[in-house]
Amino acid sequence: MRPKLRPAVPLPGQESVGDYPRPPRVEPTTERVLIVLGGEIILDTEDAVRVLETSHPPVYYLPRSAFSPGTFAPAAGSSFCEFKGVAEYLTVRGGPKVAENAAWFYPKPVRGYEQLLDRVAVYAGRMDYCEVDGERVLPQAGGFYGGWITGRVTGPFKGEPGTLGW
Repeated sequence: MRPKLRPAVPLPGQESVGDYPRPPRVEPTTERVLIVLGGEIILDTEDAVRVLETSHPPVYYLPRSAFSPGTFAPAAGSSFCEFKGVAEYLTVRGGPKVAENAAWFYPKPVRGYEQLLDRVAVYAGRMDYCEVDGERVLPQAGGFYGGWITGRVTGPFKGEPGTLGW
């Protein structure tokens, strides 16, 4: 078993993902979220919820209705989260660009996660870029994880080297 990396000490105004709970917490935020794909803004909203889970940067869930029309098409596959339920995947379109399986949603979130209904999360690394309050997001490492890293949070984050087996 590999040792768990020590959490970084957060600076004033930062959150340590080591302090996030398990099971995860859903919390509303009024941060402005912007997503660009194919050179087009496909989302610009201040209506988001963050899912906060130990060792993960926040995952932003955004109202499906806030995305540009025609942004989503169903994609193959699904996954299961022990806390939120079964996720389905979406292909994301913006301008001439198509990002396969680049977003997911919970059509029937389990009790405690009802705030995720009609909301979509997007893999930041598959978009041109994503912003939170004007800051460009770094995607969480590891192809499966969908957290968004900003200066607001400090790690280490699951998915980085040395975190396998956490």
